[in-house]
Amino acid sequence: MLVILDRDGVINKDSSEYIVSANEWDPIEGSIEAIARLCRQGYKIAIATNQSGVGRGYFSLTELNKMHDKMCQLVTQAGGSIAFIAYCPHLPDDNCTCRKPLTGLLEQIQEAMADSFKNVYMVGDSLKDLQAATAMGIKAALVETGNGLTTLTQLKAAGLEHVPVYKNLSGFVDDIINTEHPMS
Repeated sequence: MLVILDRDGVINKDSSEYIVSANEWDPIEGSIEAIARLCRQGYKIAIATNQSGVGRGYFSLTELNKMHDKMCQLVTQAGGSIAFIAYCPHLPDDNCTCRKPLTGLLEQIQEAMADSFKNVYMVGDSLKDLQAATAMGIKAALVETGNGLTTLTQLKAAGLEHVPVYKNLSGFVDDIINTEHPMS
């Protein structure tokens, strides 16, 4: 069982100025614990994140790795783990195949985790996340953190009004544990 998470706005606080260092990378309240709870229920966690700040020169791959190391260490300390991180360092106009809403990051995760993608969720805060999930044929879920409230107003126009909406990652985890995979 696999849950794919967007990073900025789902796990950590987002900024229109970009998060450019591990020192600036701060988790959204409850997100790290939510990931650990999923892990304890037998879920594997992967991250699919657009990181155009690398392509824009705002931060290096080394600094991106430091941010990811910090995130993984916090999750490990909470009793969970992140199995795989796929990121797109490209600019929106680079015409790559990995930048969401395209499915390249999700394909990387599928290949790396040898997962059939049956009953997989992608949790995001933007239309791009939901569109990538839908294009890949997996379940999408929206959180209201990050850009989620803005995205919420765009769901109907995008044909995504069926996507479940949660206040935050903790709300999603509560729901999936209680309805899809209760451990008793």
